[in-house]
Amino acid sequence: MRVTRVTTADLDRLEFDAVRSGEHGRVAAQLQDLANRIDSGSEVSRAELFVRSGEQWEIAQEFVRACAAYQRAMDDGGPTVVDARALHAGALLQMDETDLAYSHFERLERDEPDGVATYLHITEVLYAHGDHDGAERWATSGVRRSLEGKLTAWSRDLLEELLRIRFRIRTDLGLAEDELDRRLDEV
Repeated sequence: MRVTRVTTADLDRLEFDAVRSGEHGRVAAQLQDLANRIDSGSEVSRAELFVRSGEQWEIAQEFVRACAAYQRAMDDGGPTVVDARALHAGALLQMDETDLAYSHFERLERDEPDGVATYLHITEVLYAHGDHDGAERWATSGVRRSLEGKLTAWSRDLLEELLRIRFRIRTDLGLAEDELDRRLDEV
């Protein structure tokens, strides 16, 4: 049976249910099932549903399943808020597949992904895994790229978050304040 559409409100309800119940695996499976049944008229893309499923699998500490969901999103090729390749690489790091994860990050860096959300995700993942130099490079690239385009209220909030983590990383690295750090006062 095909579902004609999935809305962001539907996603919010499912993800809230996961938080409330703690049953992230069940919700991940529901999201994956929805992704397999939606049609092209859905407000939320099939790829985004696979991404959201992968995120729930990660919370459930099911990293192999998360990688499979992210791979489905990449194969689908539809639009996602965070590039599925970045999420896949983060899940690979959780499984200590460091070389494979970094090969994904290198491809992403060559492709210059769109969206501050992807840069923020990669920065947070690298920072959490102790790669402060890589995190600082991604944060700087994301900030510069974001400042080149028109910002929505949502992307402005993400940019501020990216500037904050970048500042924290640079402080940890002992780097002097620069012009991008001073942008925090303007945002």
